[in-house]
Amino acid sequence: MTYVRSASHDLLRRRAAILGSIRGFFAERGVLEVETPALSSAGVTDPALENIHALVKSLGARPQYLHTSPEFAMKRLLAAGCGDIYQICRVFRDDELGRWHQPEFTLLEWYRVGWDEQRLMTEVEALLATVLATAGKSGPHTSIRVRYSDAVESALGVGADAPTAEIAARLSAAGIDVPRELTHDATLDLAISTVVLASFDATALVFVYDYPASQAALARVKPGHPPVAARFEVFSRGIELANGFHELGDEVEQRERFTADLETRRRAGRSVPPLDEELLAALAAGLPDCAGVAVGLDRLIALTTGQTDVASVVSFAHARPSSATTV
Repeated sequence: MTYVRSASHDLLRRRAAILGSIRGFFAERGVLEVETPALSSAGVTDPALENIHALVKSLGARPQYLHTSPEFAMKRLLAAGCGDIYQICRVFRDDELGRWHQPEFTLLEWYRVGWDEQRLMTEVEALLATVLATAGKSGPHTSIRVRYSDAVESALGVGADAPTAEIAARLSAAGIDVPRELTHDATLDLAISTVVLASFDATALVFVYDYPASQAALARVKPGHPPVAARFEVFSRGIELANGFHELGDEVEQRERFTADLETRRRAGRSVPPLDEELLAALAAGLPDCAGVAVGLDRLIALTTGQTDVASVVSFAHARPSSATTV
């Protein structure tokens, strides 16, 4: 195995202080810290993610999957009546390695019973302010909230519900190469990752909410014209820090979404993991009305301590074999 050098002793101390402040934040608010298994017999269906597989002899050598998020297991705890919970854990995603990506990284995830995504955004803002203060950056910090379609329209001149060809034409005019075969959502993803993120205030925490209903993932859909997903993401300097939902509790609809994801993966020639039937059973039994969010802690710590990559704030970072230093 190859790794790049570890973070400095000073950064490891600062990282520990930030993790301590996060635990203090939730302790003060009465949110219970939990731990759930990293191994599962089911994999993530999201077409944007790839599972890391394991074979465990003591489990009959059946294929196991290292979790890409603790979400499914935490929702089973919520359905069992655990109330407000959070977790700080290592998660694993294949095909991710770069300046802001590692195949394993630290994720903070928490759930608030009886909350919606708007109320949760306010708590995310408070948590981020706590982290900034711990990192020595106390004082006023600009926070902006913008609807997804408004952010697209501000950057491109047309909203997210404009025809795909029109969005693609605006991107091309901005010098962005747009493959012809892109779906509407893929074209929007390209717009977000290029011109939209570049248009945000670099000094602000930007909360983008009311995503297209087609990008709901595990969020419920709010009626309207057009309907939108009760979902938000948080960005700082063009880097995604958090992804939150007013959680979908409908087992039938969630199963339909998972099945559609698997079909997308199948058409793309990608792995097709088994569905998490334990999660679906928990939804059928009754998930309490709740909102949840996941925050990439390595990215957050890197940005708040003035680093330019996540490798700078972890003990040992994975590196590509061709360029790595073995230790």
